[in-house]
Amino acid sequence: MSTNNKGILLSLNSNWLWRWFWRVTFVVSIFYVWYCFYVPSNNIAWADDYTSARQAADQSRKPIILFFTGDWCVPCKIMKRQVWADDLVMKIVNSEFIPVTIDVDNPKNASLLDRYNIGGTPITIVTDPNGEALRWHVGGIGKPEFLKLLRRAAP
Repeated sequence: MSTNNKGILLSLNSNWLWRWFWRVTFVVSIFYVWYCFYVPSNNIAWADDYTSARQAADQSRKPIILFFTGDWCVPCKIMKRQVWADDLVMKIVNSEFIPVTIDVDNPKNASLLDRYNIGGTPITIVTDPNGEALRWHVGGIGKPEFLKLLRRAAP
């Protein structure tokens, strides 16, 4: 076999390998992106907005959990997947708190962002029924730390 034929065979073999490499890389990348943005549903009774949460808190005398988030916030999605979707977290939050998500990109929430001095996401604040901050956490938080936050703020 001539050296020219060896080069062609080597070229064909390496092209085949590269095609498979890029296909596998593409598929893995698609699954990774899906995983980053996948948020499972949960059974937390989220209030529609801050005003309705305050009204519910006034009636029930329960503290409010404000979860400041955005559609683009990857750490927020991780918290929704790993913390908010947990059965124990759902049980405690639904029984002892009035939870509300605050979209930081919604102009209607600008006064809340100013009131609580919100500059990023995720931020979790537990307030009394009147809206005074009791506990807060800036940044992503895991389930054990989140449960400690809830226990310290529970009535």
